[in-house]
Amino acid sequence: MSFTVEHVEFCLLVLIRITSFVIGAPIFGYQMIPMKIRLAIGMVLSLAAIQTVPVIELNYVGVLGFSVLVLKEMIVGLTIGFMCNMCTYIVSFAGQLMDMEMGLSMASTFDPLTNIQVSISGNLYVYLVMLMMLISNMHYKILQAILDTFTYFNVGQAVFDGNLQETAVEFIVNFFLVGFRIVLPVFACMLVINVVLGVLSRAIPQMNMFVVGIQIKVLVGIVVLLIIVPTIPTIANFVFETMQDIVVKLYNSFTPT
Repeated sequence: MSFTVEHVEFCLLVLIRITSFVIGAPIFGYQMIPMKIRLAIGMVLSLAAIQTVPVIELNYVGVLGFSVLVLKEMIVGLTIGFMCNMCTYIVSFAGQLMDMEMGLSMASTFDPLTNIQVSISGNLYVYLVMLMMLISNMHYKILQAILDTFTYFNVGQAVFDGNLQETAVEFIVNFFLVGFRIVLPVFACMLVINVVLGVLSRAIPQMNMFVVGIQIKVLVGIVVLLIIVPTIPTIANFVFETMQDIVVKLYNSFTPT
């Protein structure tokens, strides 16, 4: 088989989709990983994908038409990678809620993965989930996810219809629901403590409830965090299942009917 200009264009679009995914995906897309490494991972995966993806004829007119194809492949890769990455930050959202209830929201720390200030509990949960992801070889499944997209819809065949918006809205709703479910034990304990402190403030007005309440909340919150640490694998498994579900829904959203 002769190697023509059409093959070069096809390979370039495959590279764009996979590299865009790697840039936005969890683990591989973090800012602490140099861009050269991420591009190298994208190129290696693209070389592997080109061997199996059937080459099809690209239908476009002129440079503008090819630019549209490039933009479509970039959107597909970034969308799937970003959605997978957001699944891991469900636990970060839950950790921020925990710190807010415990009174530790001011004790933030710098996260080298994202170059932003994050809560202590949120950062702890994110690193634990990342560890579970590496131990369970989930990073291989993440890479396999972008390679499977060519089975559902080949280069230039992705469609953008109302299903994609519905999937995004459903994901956002589930993001907050899952986050609140993770932090629910801390919410319950803090509610009981607030009720007890309210009763004590009426019974003993001379006591400084603000100072005492902060100390009690922090102490009880740390105890609750230690109690729910054994549930981290269950939480991580739930996050992975959520990630797989959203990837399948994105496949169906991009696949032409």
